[in-house]
Amino acid sequence: MHCPVCGHDCVTGARELLLTLPERFAPCPDCTGLVYDKRSPPPDIDAAEPCPSCGKRFIDEVFADIYRAMAAEGDLSGTEPLAAAGTPLVHPGFAMRRPPYLPPRSLVLLSRSIGEQAAARLVATVPEVRGVIRAGTGTPGIRDTDTEPETNTLLAGCDVRADVFSTRAGPVVIYKQQSALHVEFPRDRDEKILSLEREIGRHRPRTFVDACSGAGTLALAAARAGIPRVIANDAWYAAAYWTACNLQVNREHLGIEGVTMHRSYDDLRRREVAREPLRVATAAGAREVEVYQGDLRLLSTVLPPGIDLTAIDLFEKADAEKTDRIVRAWRARVGGAIFIP
Repeated sequence: MHCPVCGHDCVTGARELLLTLPERFAPCPDCTGLVYDKRSPPPDIDAAEPCPSCGKRFIDEVFADIYRAMAAEGDLSGTEPLAAAGTPLVHPGFAMRRPPYLPPRSLVLLSRSIGEQAAARLVATVPEVRGVIRAGTGTPGIRDTDTEPETNTLLAGCDVRADVFSTRAGPVVIYKQQSALHVEFPRDRDEKILSLEREIGRHRPRTFVDACSGAGTLALAAARAGIPRVIANDAWYAAAYWTACNLQVNREHLGIEGVTMHRSYDDLRRREVAREPLRVATAAGAREVEVYQGDLRLLSTVLPPGIDLTAIDLFEKADAEKTDRIVRAWRARVGGAIFIP
């Protein structure tokens, strides 16, 4: 599938991607790897080369290369610990038992310290690096439709990557543009998915709304669980776009015959934050799925009657007063069971 960030075909279908796991990050018999102390600078030794048999390299040795490039460009002094280089986001991310051996273009670096020159150098010279992001001060996304969005900055390469989440019905693959959406780390037990599955078991819904969908994890998990009609919504353009994209990615596993995109990535980016709900995508088949971009407080104007279950996963759900106000308004306008994952 076409990637809106780099223009290449770096978005693959779920079935194809899942066939590569878990061997994607496993060493071959010829692989070797040194474990470095993340609390100290990397040792002053020659950089390890990728394995001549499989082309992979142990993550600590890749990070040592990253660290040295950042030090050479003046982003690090050379006295900081290895961990100061940043956070590794592997592609695809999934629950792993041991540190990975990285194939080419399998790592997005998220760093607060890196500059543009070092970022370009990493993408050009470190084969495992697919993209470099400079972290901002906040979590990417929006707190509300009347607040300024928070984003990280893509400095070089492509920052589109996937995470694989386990559900009772099978895995879902969630692609996202990592500079524009928050980081999730897949684990064996995902508490939000578990809460969704408990609510599905309790209410047996035929319609489900994910009112603050992010990249679509809960919406797709609900469709994977067999709910006939699913509606996903988010006011942030990147969330709405990647939810729609992930419908296409997981199409085979969801029993979807086709996905119709009503708005392009460029259309959505021109209006990063939406209030009035705008239909982004629809999908039909064994499941009927719709994706909207808009303020959840206005979503009732486009919803069908008889919504059985809604997830409201607010960006600021720690604000109990605001959450309670939104839940009460939703109950009055839409009805059905509501839960906060």
